[in-house]
Amino acid sequence: MSSVTSNKGGIACFWYSRKRTAGQFEEDEEELEDHSWITWFCKKRGKNFLCRVNEDFIKDEFNLNGLRKVVPYYDLALNTILDEEVPYWIEEEVDDNILKHSAEMLYGLIHARYILTPRGLKAMSEKFENADFGFCPRVLCKNQYCLPVGISDKPHKEFIKIYCPNCQDVYDTFQKNKLDGAYVGTTFPHLFYMYFPSIPTSEVK
Repeated sequence: MSSVTSNKGGIACFWYSRKRTAGQFEEDEEELEDHSWITWFCKKRGKNFLCRVNEDFIKDEFNLNGLRKVVPYYDLALNTILDEEVPYWIEEEVDDNILKHSAEMLYGLIHARYILTPRGLKAMSEKFENADFGFCPRVLCKNQYCLPVGISDKPHKEFIKIYCPNCQDVYDTFQKNKLDGAYVGTTFPHLFYMYFPSIPTSEVK
């Protein structure tokens, strides 16, 4: 598959913990980043449709506008994603599974916004080139690489599906641990094609 070319020129929590000394922070920043919550989450099975969202994007409140009303325990979920400390009395009051779900949901909804930015589109283009999103199941499409798409921008409506740029149809994924379609959203594939007009396709006869 040819390359896609652009035309635009530690939180200590129940299921995940990271403890390091001040010396280790200065000594091995790269190793620290590899052990961040975001990296850990994106490497989990079934999360290969998601890219790594830059922390600067997450820390900008403008990019998170409106999500506080949607995500339960918003502040705790945000602290979890950014590996920031949480008061011990708050940790004891929040159920483990609820906090897990809230952090995943918040990250997913932020992800849907991030992949509409130039940096996010670039990150997703790399995953597209690696066929991380799978192939079109239609025989005539000759294993055309697909893109993820959401049927709804609201969470808990539909699972993520894949869109084939060749036959222009939408298919269910073969993933066992399916992600919420809102984590990609309805706009992404269309913007991706506009940003990367040279996406190669197989001719459908």
